[in-house]
Amino acid sequence: MELHIKNMVCNRCIAAVEQIFVQQNIVPTHIDLGLVKLPTELTSTQLQLLDVQLTQQGFERVDDRKRRVINQLKTVIVQHIHHKDASVITYSQPQALKVNWSVVLQQALNYDYNYLSSLFSSVEGITIEQYIIKQKIERAKELLIYDELTLSQIADVLDYSSVAHLSAQFKKVTGFTPTAFKNSEQQHRTALDKL
Repeated sequence: MELHIKNMVCNRCIAAVEQIFVQQNIVPTHIDLGLVKLPTELTSTQLQLLDVQLTQQGFERVDDRKRRVINQLKTVIVQHIHHKDASVITYSQPQALKVNWSVVLQQALNYDYNYLSSLFSSVEGITIEQYIIKQKIERAKELLIYDELTLSQIADVLDYSSVAHLSAQFKKVTGFTPTAFKNSEQQHRTALDKL
């Protein structure tokens, strides 16, 4: 049995969801961002208890097929921007993410990109591209706060064509230039599940 869980965006989320299942004496065979695999089907009572505990921790079980597809789509984007190759990135030689999103999403979800784009826009109210930009800007904020990369290196890591392109998108989304954000006393970041 597979359960799709909304708002799982990091390794701590995986640990928190695993803890919820363990508290219910349910042992998952595998847990990943947005997905829990179980060896057997759950009863409706077990699902109701899980729903209550997941909601209390800021998660949500996704039943609707369209919502599951969107949740999977968001998970693929978050993994590519925030988690993929994170162990490979060295701060002296960052490795760009160089992603063709339409190909990545089609391959990961086995749906035509035009369908995914239309579904995402109709349900979320923004385009996939806008969602990707928001995620990239949150990652840029994180890297600026860490202060281990230059702006040029951050632009490379996030697959921007130039520092000017990154700066323009950063200012459009946040109202600050990257430098102004970095020097600001109030470095506000948005939780990934709120994007």
